[in-house]
Amino acid sequence: MGKNLTSRAEDYSKWYNELVVKSDLAENSGVRGCMVIKPYGYAIWEKIQGQLDKMFKETGHENAYFPLFIPKSYLSKEASHVEGFAKECAVVTHYRLKNAEDGSGIVVDEDAKLEEELIVRPTSETIIWDTYRRWIQSYRDLPLKINQWANVVRWEMRTRLFLRTAEFLWQEGHTAHATREEALEEAELMMNVYAEFVENYMAVPVIKGTKTESERFAGAEETYCIEALMQDGKALQAGTSHFLGQNFAKAFDVKFANKEGSQDYVWATSWGVSTRLMGALVMTHSDDNGLVLPPKLAPIQVVIVPIYKGMDQLDAISEKVEPLVKELRSRGITVKYDTRDTHKPGFKFNEYELKGVPVRLAVGQRDLANGTFEVARRDTLTKEIVKADEVVEKVVALMDDIQENIFKKALDYRKEHITEVDSYDEFKKVIEEKGGFVSAHWDGTAEMEDRIKEETKATIRCIPLHGQKEEGKCMVTGKPSVQRVLFAKAY
Repeated sequence: MGKNLTSRAEDYSKWYNELVVKSDLAENSGVRGCMVIKPYGYAIWEKIQGQLDKMFKETGHENAYFPLFIPKSYLSKEASHVEGFAKECAVVTHYRLKNAEDGSGIVVDEDAKLEEELIVRPTSETIIWDTYRRWIQSYRDLPLKINQWANVVRWEMRTRLFLRTAEFLWQEGHTAHATREEALEEAELMMNVYAEFVENYMAVPVIKGTKTESERFAGAEETYCIEALMQDGKALQAGTSHFLGQNFAKAFDVKFANKEGSQDYVWATSWGVSTRLMGALVMTHSDDNGLVLPPKLAPIQVVIVPIYKGMDQLDAISEKVEPLVKELRSRGITVKYDTRDTHKPGFKFNEYELKGVPVRLAVGQRDLANGTFEVARRDTLTKEIVKADEVVEKVVALMDDIQENIFKKALDYRKEHITEVDSYDEFKKVIEEKGGFVSAHWDGTAEMEDRIKEETKATIRCIPLHGQKEEGKCMVTGKPSVQRVLFAKAY
C-alpha cells in the first residue's frame, strides 16, 4: 500500500489534506464546504467526546439539547453577538417545495414563506437564554450548568477538513450563576478542563491565556483560551471559554430572586471545543509516513499481523495470538487481530502505519518457534523482539511511553519556537522566517493590533495567564506595556 504522501517540508498544507483523506478520517461531501467524517475519524471523535463528557459531568454539568433553528429576532437582541455572526448565518425562509409547473423539477413554494426567518444555529446562546428565562426564578435554581453536544453551521467560503467547514460538530456549555465571581470562576475552570484534556489525552501542549478585546467571542466580556502550536509554526486555537457578564441575561430578561428577595440578572458563561481538535491532533504529531496517534485516543491501540503461508500456519499462529488478544483486552487495550487473506503483511504494515496505530505486533513461523513477537512502535518507527511471556507487560508499558514521548516531542518543538523580541524589525523577521509564537510587548490598543495584523498577518493569540508581569515598551510605538503577549500566524 503506497502512501504517496506529499512531505511536510515540500507542502505542509497539501500533506495535511492528503493525510486526512488517505488515512480514512474524513472526505469532502456533495455539499460544498461540508465534510463526511468516516468511521475511523469518527471513532477518534467518539473518544474525544467520551472523555470530555466524563470531565464535564465530574465538574457538575448536565447534557441537554436545544433546537437547531433560531428565530431571527433572537439574534438581534444582543447587538455585539449578532454583529459577530451575521456574515456567517444560513437562513431558512420557506418550509415547502413543489413540482415546477413546466415539469423541470422541484422548486420552492413561494406561498410557503415563513412569517419569521429561522437561522441555522451558528452557536446557541440566544435560544438557550430564551429558555433559561423560563427555568430560572430564584437563587435556588442556580447555578444552572448545561452542556449540549450538537452540530452548528457557520457559512465559510474557504474550507479545510476539520479545521474550517461550513458545518461542524462541537459541544457548547452554557451556565448561569448568582454572582460575577462564580461565573468568572466557572469560565476559568472550563479553560483548565480543556487544557487538561488536550495535554493529557491529545498529548498537545497548550498555553492558557485571555483574548484581546477585538479577538473576544461576540458578546463576551472576557474570553479565556488555550493555544497550541502546529508543526508548521502556525498557532491553532484549541478551545475557548467565555465570561459573558450579564449581557445575555439582560437581553433575554433572565432575572432571579436573590437571598435578600430582590431581583437581579444572572451572570453567564459559555464554552466550547469542536472537531477542529481533530485537525490539531493530526498536525501536532503526524509525520511523512502518516498519522501518529496518542494511545489514549487511538481507535486501535495494538494491531497484530500474522505472517503465514497456508491455513495450517495461520491456525497455529492464531492458537498463540487469541489468548494474547484476550489478555490485552482485559487490561483495557483495544486490539485488532488482522487475519485478512486479501492483503499481504507488507500492505498491512503500511496501512496501520498510515493510520497511526501506536503499536504493531508481527508473528510468523520463526517467532512461533522462538516464542517471540516483533513489536514495532509508531512514534519512533523502531522494532524489537520480545518474548511471548513478556509481551503483555511490554505493550502496557508502551501505551504510557508513547503518550509521554509524543507530548515531549511537541513540547520541545514549542519551546524551540517561542521567541522573545523587542523591536518590530526583529518581530517581522521571526514571523516571516522562523514562525511559531513571538513574545513581544504591545501598547494595548486595537489600532496597533490591527496594524500588526495587516502588515505581518500575525495576530495576538493570547495574553498569557501565567506569564511573568514584565514592564516594557511596545515594540512598534514605544509606549508602556505591562506584559508580553504571544503573536503568531494562525489557522
